[in-house]
Order: sequence, then structure tokens, then C-alpha cells
Amino acid sequence: MSVISTWSEPARAKVNLYLHVTGRRGDGYHLLDSLAVFPPVGDVLSAQPQDGLTLELSGPFGERLAAEADNLVLRAARALAVTSGFTGGARLRLEKNLPIASGIGGGSADAAAALRLLQRVWRVEVQPAQMMMIATGLGADVAVCLDSVPARMQGTGEVLVAAPGLPACGIVLVNPGVGVATPAVFRARAGAFTLAPVLPPSWSDAEALAESLAGMSNDLEAAAVSLAPAIGEVLAALRAVSGSLLARMSGSGATCFALFADSEAAVAAAGAVARPGWWCWGGPLASADLPERVSQP
Repeated sequence: MSVISTWSEPARAKVNLYLHVTGRRGDGYHLLDSLAVFPPVGDVLSAQPQDGLTLELSGPFGERLAAEADNLVLRAARALAVTSGFTGGARLRLEKNLPIASGIGGGSADAAAALRLLQRVWRVEVQPAQMMMIATGLGADVAVCLDSVPARMQGTGEVLVAAPGLPACGIVLVNPGVGVATPAVFRARAGAFTLAPVLPPSWSDAEALAESLAGMSNDLEAAAVSLAPAIGEVLAALRAVSGSLLARMSGSGATCFALFADSEAAVAAAGAVARPGWWCWGGPLASADLPERVSQP
């Protein structure tokens, strides 16, 4: 009796430490400048070879995707199959641990994980330029999620450059249990465009990083708060918790983050800030070998 191998791939959350809207193209797409990081928390995608292409959902937020007939994971799989000429399939399982429509790239990270995973499962090779074309065709954040390493995003998300050196520090993520639609947030945004900041080569510690980021912004934060006041409640709670160095919304919301001196302080803060109905996570900004704390709604 043959044993069917199972492969798995993490799909880490993407956090925008700042997000400036720098302009708008003639086709209506906004131009952005942002610094993205990938803490060790996220969804998990697994796959087994089979003839057809199917997707099963599990995890705390899996049921909320159950009615979605064309999940980004399936779209990514089909696009990879077309590009590579592969004619088989896979049984995909997505453990959905991140909130839906939360501004931390959950769906984009899942799609990127599918592209990485199925290259191994299907034993196909796709050139980096082709992979980038697939990613940008799936969504603005999929490109940066392909490698899931700190990067500066520009353009509509397709222009990626290496991030400055980041210090070891802690981060807390909090989602109030509400979703906000990205197009609605952009429509509600008011004010002029913001220049792209000049970033240093690196930051020496968490305090230096927070001080630098304080001179930047998330240009979508005010609009998102106007649509979902609960985001403002999360920001207030994060700013009030002991040891918080900076609190800000990520992406188009509704997830917010706060920076702390170290991972241990972030773990403690995640416990202190937790409320019924809020999803909270605390741990390291980048390293996966330090403690973390997760609180589900």
C-alpha cells in the first residue's frame, strides 16, 4: 500500500510598519511606499498530489472562507499550472489562523505559499520573472509575500527593494473582529499624497526603529477608523499598554500593531491587551525561535 506524501508551507502575516500613498496612476491605481515585515505567525497550507484541484479549509477563521468559491489559493494554483504546463492537481488544505480582510496580507500570503508549495509538489520550475508576473496578477501584496522577508514596497506593490537592517524587537498584532474592504478605505481617504521617506541603512534597536517610524504614517489609518471605529479602540489600547513604543494600523486595516523592546515584552502585552472578540498575537518581529502568545476571539 503506497503512502501519499504531504507537503506543507507557512503563510506568514505581512505587517506594514508604515504606508504612504505617494500618488495615483492614470488607471486609478494608487502608488504606495511601505516597509513590510513578516512576524512568525500565519496560516499553514499543505498539499498532496491528486488528479483534480481541491481546497479544504480549517482553523479558527476557516469557516468564514467556506462560501468563497474562488479562493486566492486556487487562483494561484491554476495560474501556476497554466504557466508551467502542469496538467495534474493537488489536494490543498488551508489552516486559516489569521483574521479575514485584516490588512496583514492573509489571502496574499496564502496565494504566495501556494506558488512556493506547488512548485515542490508538482516538481515544476518557473523563472523568477514569470513567478512575479503570476504574483502581481493575483494581487498587490502577493509579490512581497513570495519571499516573505522584510522589504520596501513601492509602485502598486510590484517594486521591491531590500529593507534596512531591522533590530531584534517584539511586536503585538490585534484585530478587533471587524473587516474593512480595501477599496472602501481608499475611497474614504482624504488629503494630499505623501512623499516617500528617506530610510536609514539600519536601526540599532527597537527604540530607534519606533522613533524613526513615528515620523512616518499609515495614510489609510484615519479613513479606516472612520469606517470601523473599533480600530481606534485597538489603537488606544495598544498605546496605553506598558512598554508600547509605537502603535499603528497595518495595511488598510483592521489589524493594528505595536512595537516593544523585545519579544518577551510583546508576549506580556498581548495578554494584557486581549479582550473578548479580539484576535491578539505577541512575539518577535522576525525570529521564529522566541516565545509567542496567541489569543483567539
